[in-house]
Amino acid sequence: MIRPLTLAALAATALLGACAYNETLGRNQLLIIDDSALTQQADAAWAETLRTQRVSSDAAANARIRRVGDRIVQAAGLSDRRWDYALFVSESPNAFVLPSGKIGVTTGLLALVRNDDQLATVLGHEVGHVVARHAAERYSTTAITGTVLRAGQSLAGDQARAAGAIGGLGAQLGFLLPFSRNHELEADRLGVDYLQRAGFRTSEAVALWRLMAAQRQGSTPEFASTHPSDANRIAALEQYIASKGWS
Repeated sequence: MIRPLTLAALAATALLGACAYNETLGRNQLLIIDDSALTQQADAAWAETLRTQRVSSDAAANARIRRVGDRIVQAAGLSDRRWDYALFVSESPNAFVLPSGKIGVTTGLLALVRNDDQLATVLGHEVGHVVARHAAERYSTTAITGTVLRAGQSLAGDQARAAGAIGGLGAQLGFLLPFSRNHELEADRLGVDYLQRAGFRTSEAVALWRLMAAQRQGSTPEFASTHPSDANRIAALEQYIASKGWS
């Protein structure tokens, strides 16, 4: 049986050994999952989504997301892999990009965006998560945090388990969620970079998030959310675009 202190030591070793510098982000990342494993999981998720969700056969709409998506992918330097696209029938405005080269868009998003620049904003943001390796980083952070908390909960019986429950909430609110908000803001900045390189209007990134904010019926307090508030996101985007001298 592995002792709690051994678990903690293993977690600390993993933390030290799995840090890698990401030049695109200009910071170190904790990564304990390799790209092949992530790609395998992404492909499985894509296959399951195609199996369980209704896919639109609208030729013009499918051609639109491919046309805009290809420009963003090229701007992000990811044209070295095959990209598959799918338009899912759903009223919820959404899109996702998987590290294995898969892009999904909902009909609800196409109905919401007012031009290709705004569609490119969403796809650029999602591609930004791929370039930044946020999925791998999120997985790694969650796994290491869980290992440390489990080690701590085993140290002193019921009292430690009670403290561990509080510690788990503290880790979520004080580390995991804020870190995820940082991911969102990083993806916003990268997405704007790709918009500019691909020849789309960067000002439409701000317009898109204002439109999204207007669509929301309710909101979660930022301190307990994995996403920045609409106001903070818009302000950060405006500041970044202005710093680049773009419009």
